[in-house]
Amino acid sequence: MSQQVSAKEPNAEQIAEQKIYKQMGVSDSEYELICGFLGRKPNYTEIGVFSVMWSEHCAYKNSKPLLRRFPTSGPRVLMGPGEGAGIVDIGDNQAVVFKIESHNHPSAVEPYQGAATGVGGIIRDIFSMGARPVALLNSLRFGKLESERVKYLFEHVVSGIAGYGNCIGIPTVGGEVVFDENYEGNPLVNAMCVGLIDHDKIQRGVAKGVGNPVFYVGPPTGRDGIHGATFASEELTEESEAKRTAVQVGDPFMEKLVMEACLELIDTGIVLGIQDMGAAGLTCSSAEMASKAGNGLELYLDQVPQREEGMTAYEMMLSESQERMLFVVEPKDEAQAREIFERWGVICAKVGKVTDDGRLKLFHHGELVGDMPVKALVDECPIYDKPSAVPAYYEQNAAVDTLRYEEVRDLGGALEQVLSSPSVASKAWVYDQYDYMVRTGTAVRPGSDAAVVTVHGTRKALAMTTDCNGRFVYLDPEVGGRIAVSEAARNIVCSGAEPLAITDNLNFGSPEKPDIFWQMERAVDGMAEACRELDTPVIGGNVSLYNENAKGAIYPTPVVGMVGLVHDVDHITTQGFKSEGDVIFLLGETKAELGGSEFQAVVHGVVEGRPPQLDLAVEKKLLGAVLEAIQGGLVRSAHDLSEGGLAAALAESCISGGLGANVDVASGGLRADVLLFSESQSRILLSASPDKADALERLIAERGVPVARIGSVAGAAAGGAGLAIAVDGASVLNKPVEQLKRVWEDVIPCLMK
Repeated sequence: MSQQVSAKEPNAEQIAEQKIYKQMGVSDSEYELICGFLGRKPNYTEIGVFSVMWSEHCAYKNSKPLLRRFPTSGPRVLMGPGEGAGIVDIGDNQAVVFKIESHNHPSAVEPYQGAATGVGGIIRDIFSMGARPVALLNSLRFGKLESERVKYLFEHVVSGIAGYGNCIGIPTVGGEVVFDENYEGNPLVNAMCVGLIDHDKIQRGVAKGVGNPVFYVGPPTGRDGIHGATFASEELTEESEAKRTAVQVGDPFMEKLVMEACLELIDTGIVLGIQDMGAAGLTCSSAEMASKAGNGLELYLDQVPQREEGMTAYEMMLSESQERMLFVVEPKDEAQAREIFERWGVICAKVGKVTDDGRLKLFHHGELVGDMPVKALVDECPIYDKPSAVPAYYEQNAAVDTLRYEEVRDLGGALEQVLSSPSVASKAWVYDQYDYMVRTGTAVRPGSDAAVVTVHGTRKALAMTTDCNGRFVYLDPEVGGRIAVSEAARNIVCSGAEPLAITDNLNFGSPEKPDIFWQMERAVDGMAEACRELDTPVIGGNVSLYNENAKGAIYPTPVVGMVGLVHDVDHITTQGFKSEGDVIFLLGETKAELGGSEFQAVVHGVVEGRPPQLDLAVEKKLLGAVLEAIQGGLVRSAHDLSEGGLAAALAESCISGGLGANVDVASGGLRADVLLFSESQSRILLSASPDKADALERLIAERGVPVARIGSVAGAAAGGAGLAIAVDGASVLNKPVEQLKRVWEDVIPCLMK
C-alpha cells in the first residue's frame, strides 16, 4: 500500500515519533492496538479514520458498559439501539421512528450552525430508516439569562433551530428550555425528531451484496466539520473557539431535496442499505454499513464530489459536510436510482463497491491510501470501565435540612418569583419562532404537557415530550434518573396517550473523573429501573460527555425523549382549565420535599439536600388510573406537577385556560409554603365537569391512588378572575390570573430586549 501523503501531512514515522495521534484523541495504548490491527504503523489518513471511529461520540467507549443496563426490547419494539433510530409499532402496519442527539460543543462555539446542523442530522437519522419525519423537538440548557454571552447563545441557537426546521417544512412542536449558571459556557442543545413509517418500508444501514455499487448522495464534500466527532469527545476550553472549522454548515433546502429523493428511492424497493453521513462523515457511514453486513468496502475518493480543490483523502474521509447520504443497490437498479436523484436535482455519484474481504480500502489518485479491517474500526475499540467514586457533595447533602429556611408568608409574591424564573416562564418567545403548524398535523401546540401530532388517515395521534431536571439528578443521580423517565411518562399520559418508549441523551461531564462516572452509573441505573417498571424500553439515543466549564462539570442531564400513542383523537387532553364550575382534583401525596425545587433555588437561592423521592409502583398506578379516566371521557384537563409544585401547576392551568380557580387544600401538617411549592413526585392536577366529578373521583380511588377534591374553576381571567388558594380553610394566596399571566409571559422577552 502506498504510504504517500500530502506534503502538509506527517508520515507514519512522524506520527509515531511525535505522538501526533494524541492530538486526535488517541491514547498511547490505543495507538499500539491500532498498529497491532494493521500489522504496521498507520499513515495520516488511517490514524484519522481510527481516531474518529474510536472517539466517545462514535464508539461509546466510556459509556457502553452503562448503556447495556438499559432495557431495549418489548412487544412493540421493531428496532432498538444500533441503527439510525429506534422503531416502535403503533398498529395497523404503522410504526413511529424517533431519536434524540446532541450538538452541544458545536453550539457553544458557533450557535446558529451548531444548532441548525444538529436538527439536520437528526432528521437524516429518521428518513434514513425510510420514515417520513413529522415532528421536531428540542431540549436546551443555557447559563443565566442575565449574561450577554448567554443571551447571544440562546438567541442564535433558537434561530438556528427555527431556520432549519422551518425551511425544511417539519414542525417544531415541543421541548424544554432551562437556564442555570451551571450550564454557563457549555450549553446543551439536544435535538429530537419523530417520523412515521409502514412496516414494509423499514431500512437498515447495511452494505449488502458483494460487488454491489455504493452511491454518495448530496452536496459536494468540503473541509467543514473535520474532526467534529473528536471535538464532541473532549472538554471545551478557551482554545475551543479556534475549532469553528469542526462545526458544519447546514443547508435545509438541500436537505429537503435529499430527503424527498431518498424517500422516493426507498419507495421503489430497490435499496439494500442506506445511512446518513453524520458524525465522522464518510468514514462512519462506510465502516458501519460494511460491518453490519459482515462485508468490506472499497471507496474511490477521486469520485467523491468535492467543493474545494486539492482535498486529501484524510479531509474527505473526516469531513462532516452536511446533507449527505450513502446507499447501496444492485447494479441492475443503478440507472433507476440515478434517475430519481437527477430529477430532484441532487448529486448521485458512484464512489465504491461492496467487497468480501472485511476491509475498508481507500483509493486516491490511483493509489491505495488506506487499508483497515472493518471489524477493528467498528467493533474492536477498547471499552473502558472507569473508576467510580461517591462525590463529597452528595454525602454532605444527606445532612441538609431543607425545611430550615424561614417560612415564606408572602406566598403570592413567591409564586410570582417562581413564575418569573426563566426556566418556568412562558417559552412563547422561543416557539413563536418555530413553524409548529406546517403539515397541518399538530393537534396540541407547544406549551402544554406534551405536543400531539395526528396520524393522517387514522384516529390515532402521537404525543411527544422531552424532560429532565438536572438539579434532581445532581442531588441524587439514581432518583433523578427515575424522575426524568417518570415525568416524561406523566406528561405523555396527561396528553391522553399511552407511553411507548424512550430515546435518551446522556449529557455529563468528563468520565475521566470518578465522581462524574459515579453520576453516570447511578443515573443510568435509575432510568433503567423506571423504564422497566413503566414498560418504556430505550430504543436509541446519544451520549454527550466532557460537558465542562471553568467551574467544573455541568449538572448531570440525562434528557429523556418519550413518545406515546393516543389511541383515539377524542382522548387528546391539555393542561388548561376548560369551563367555569369544573371540579379540580389533586392526585397523589404531597410531602415536605423542597430539595432541588424551583422554590428552593429562586426564593432561597440554594440547590441542596435530597430531591423528592419516587416510588415507581405508585407512579405506575397513578399513570394507569389517569389514562383510564381520560380514555373513559371523565377528564377535561390534566397537568402534571413539576417545577414550582402545586401553586405553579394551578397558575399554569389557569393561564392556559384563561380562567380562574378557587381551591382549598388540606395541609396534612405541612407549612403552607412547603405545601404549595414542594415538588413531590407522582402528582397530577385534573379537572372534570360537575356531572362526571363523582365518577372520576370514584375511579381514581378504586385504583388505589390518593385523590382530593380541592376546588373549582372560576370565571374568565379577562373578567378579573383570580387564583385563590386556601389551606385548611384559611386564605393564603389570591392573585388575578391576568397579573400572573403578565409575570409569566414578560420575563424572557424583557430579558432579550
